[in-house]
Amino acid sequence: MEENSDVFKKLFQSIQAHYGYDFTDYHEASLKRRSILFMDNHRLNSLDELGALILRDEYLCEKFIQYISIPVTEMFRDPLFYYSLREKIILRLATYTSIKIWIAGCATGEEAYSVAILLKEKDLLDRSIIYATDINQQSLQVAREGIYPLGSMKLYTGNYLKAGGEKAFSEYYTAKYNYTILDQSLKHNIIFAPHNLAVDQPFNEFHFIVCRNVLIYFNQQLQNKVINLFYDSLCSSGFLGLGSKESLLFTDKNECFEEVDHKEKLYRKT
Repeated sequence: MEENSDVFKKLFQSIQAHYGYDFTDYHEASLKRRSILFMDNHRLNSLDELGALILRDEYLCEKFIQYISIPVTEMFRDPLFYYSLREKIILRLATYTSIKIWIAGCATGEEAYSVAILLKEKDLLDRSIIYATDINQQSLQVAREGIYPLGSMKLYTGNYLKAGGEKAFSEYYTAKYNYTILDQSLKHNIIFAPHNLAVDQPFNEFHFIVCRNVLIYFNQQLQNKVINLFYDSLCSSGFLGLGSKESLLFTDKNECFEEVDHKEKLYRKT
């Protein structure tokens, strides 16, 4: 792949020019690895062949974007993070008459629904709006439908209980054939919409922003840009949640947040 470095860069420049997806500041090694796997799965022999097909076929481009943006998620993933949310953040959000939350990089929606369940169990969902955004349109469509494989529910139930769940998790979904449909009451206060963290601007003021396991795919320059975006999007004393391998340490906003939970990467804007 090294000898095709220029072709690789040209591929992503073409995607940006034609479709608006900017991967300039993503980790190059990760993009290359995922691109090669995508080519292997679709029996493509070269980056030139991949590029030519993508520029002719918008649907294939969407599949490619979905593949390289790595929408790996699950409900109540890292349960102790959600336990900390329940104990240290949710009750503070209750002091607001209306609550605005942004789930950035929501993938297929499991994280947004997990936060909605926490709010519902504290009687806060009806006065909350959750904006769940992602670069990937296909992932967003899955998120809007709220239909997930039945086989995932055992894992999700275990995560929910470890996160301090207060009810039977089965109350939040209906099983049908080999799938589960999440309860409509969880969807009413969630807005799923496209947003590209690399290029798009702030679009609201939030009390809480969650962006977990997304920054690890960005280089340092883009990580800093996104943290500044979150800072500008948070209200005074607003909260930020990051993934377990992510940090504010090397960003220019490191001194602008205080730790709420060091281990679970929860912060408050100061």
